[in-house]
Amino acid sequence: MKAYVYGPEGARISDVAQPKPKGTQVLVRVRACGLNRADTGMRKGHAHGAAGGVGTVLGMEWAGEVAELGPDAKGVKVGDRIMGSGGAAFAEYTLADHGRLFRAPSNMNFEEAATLPVALATMHNAVVTVGGVQAGQSVLIQGASSGVGLMAMQIAKLKGARLVIGSSTDAYRRGRLTEYGADLAVDSSDPKWVEEVLKATNGEGVDLIVDQVSGKVANQNLAATRIKGRIVNVGRLGGTHADFNFDLHAARRIDYVGVTFRTRTIEEVREIFEEVRKDIWGAVESRKLQLPIDRVFAFADIDKAFEHMEANKHLGKIVVTV
Repeated sequence: MKAYVYGPEGARISDVAQPKPKGTQVLVRVRACGLNRADTGMRKGHAHGAAGGVGTVLGMEWAGEVAELGPDAKGVKVGDRIMGSGGAAFAEYTLADHGRLFRAPSNMNFEEAATLPVALATMHNAVVTVGGVQAGQSVLIQGASSGVGLMAMQIAKLKGARLVIGSSTDAYRRGRLTEYGADLAVDSSDPKWVEEVLKATNGEGVDLIVDQVSGKVANQNLAATRIKGRIVNVGRLGGTHADFNFDLHAARRIDYVGVTFRTRTIEEVREIFEEVRKDIWGAVESRKLQLPIDRVFAFADIDKAFEHMEANKHLGKIVVTV
C-alpha cells in the first residue's frame, strides 16, 4: 500500500506492507486525513512522544471505513464509516484501537469528518474534564485560530461560558474568531492584551485559560487569570522554555495543569473518547460543533499540504484525501 513515510532522506510516499489488525485493533481504509502541528515536526524527523524517526508512517488523524476487525475489536463492523486518531494515518490503510474512534455522522463527508477527532478529544478534555468550565465563567483560548483552538472556543460556548476570548497574532484570522465563538479577540504578540482581558473581566482576570502557546506568554497568562483560576497547558507553539513568575503563580493561587496525549495509556485515551461521546456528541451530529476546511490536497500532493501549513496563513484544517 502507499504511505507517507519518514526516511533517511526525509518524508516521501513509499510502498509499505498493509498492516493486520490484532486484539482490539480495527483496520481502516483511510479516505481523508487531517494535518496537525505535530505532523510538521515528525516530518522533519522529530519524535512525538514514543513515535517518530526513520521508518515511521506519519499522520495522526483520519476518516474512512472499517476494512477488517481484530479478534477482540467491538462496537463497529466492516463497512462502517468512522473517524479517529492514532499513528500512521497518512496511508491507504491504518490501524486504530476500537476505543479511539468515533462513528462518522451520516451528514458529513470524509473530508469534514477527518477534521474533528483530535480537536474534539483534545479540547473536550482540556476545557471540560481538566479545565472544569462552568456556565457563566470566562475562558481564554491561546492560539485560538488553530483547528483545536477553534473547537475549544465552540466547546466553551456550548458549555455556557459567559465570555470567550480567543488570541491570534494574525490580523485576518483574529478578525474571524467571532465566527467560532469568540466574544473578544486579542493579539498575544502585543503586551497590551492582558489589559484588554482584565478590562473585559472587570479587573479580575479569566476563570480559565487553555494555553497552546506557552513559552513567551506564560507570565502574561498568570496576570490575566483570576485568583484561584485555572490554566491548562496543552501545547508548545510559543516554545518549550521560558521565564516563569512563581511568586505571581502563588499569589494568585492558580491551578496550573499540563495535559498531553503523548504520555497517556490507551485506557486513558479510551476514556477521553467516551466522555466526548457521552457529553457533546449530539452537538457534533447536529453540526453545532464543526471546523472550517482551509484547503484539501490529494495524497500525491501531501508535500504541498505541509508547505501550506508551514506558511502559517490558514484558518481551520488542512485535509489530504487518500
